[in-house]
Amino acid sequence: MQNNIILGLFVGQNFITLKEVGSTNNFLKELLSKSTPLIEGTVIMAENQYAGRGQHQNGWHAEPGKNLTFSLLLKPVFLPVPAQFDLIRVISLGVFDALEPLLGNKLKIKWPNDIYYADYKLGGMLIENIVQGGQIKNSIIGIGLNVNQENFPPGLSNPISVKQILHTDYDLKTLLSNICRNIEAWYLNLKAGKNSLVRNVYLSRLYWLNEAGSFKTNDNIFTGIIKGVRDGGLLVVKNNNDEELEFSLKEIEFLNKVVN
Repeated sequence: MQNNIILGLFVGQNFITLKEVGSTNNFLKELLSKSTPLIEGTVIMAENQYAGRGQHQNGWHAEPGKNLTFSLLLKPVFLPVPAQFDLIRVISLGVFDALEPLLGNKLKIKWPNDIYYADYKLGGMLIENIVQGGQIKNSIIGIGLNVNQENFPPGLSNPISVKQILHTDYDLKTLLSNICRNIEAWYLNLKAGKNSLVRNVYLSRLYWLNEAGSFKTNDNIFTGIIKGVRDGGLLVVKNNNDEELEFSLKEIEFLNKVVN
């Protein structure tokens, strides 16, 4: 089913809702593989996504009709491939800005692109870039956000929902509209060359920034302090020997925060 709702200048102008789909990211990729003409800013939203994915192929559980599960198509041909982490920053900031007026200063971005409320996971995203001729031709951005769900199956990593925080239901379409508008605003900043602004604001909202936390890398557990994120996306953590170590996504795991 396709309809048009005003979400932004271009993000969400082509808005497609599906009753049920395995993965909105996969659905969008299949459309592109069939050369289906899709404009930048196309949003595919599913009422029920039964095979959603997160980073490392992690599953994403969402109770039908109670959460936001959608994918967004962007065409950031202006963005050099080595700077593609800036797109992760942009999407994270857009989701953050839509939620912050509701949830306040306990909201954080957990590197690289999870949305946290205090020490609980509110949502996450999966960005898949299609590179052609040294350019990012298409970016398929899948976003999952816990909104009105109150019960989660065991085994999920510390989930929380907007309803659990606010103790009331929140309108999904209103929240989707706000997310799309804010993503668009940050995306246009990036397109205008304001990479430093994007990077600085992302860093200022980072979970555990300048705080002692416990990390695991390979079989080693150590105490460290997040000091920054490199332009290309590597996480910078200072260990007890005052060494600044750099980690990619698959190289480090967050454990419990250190309580002094």
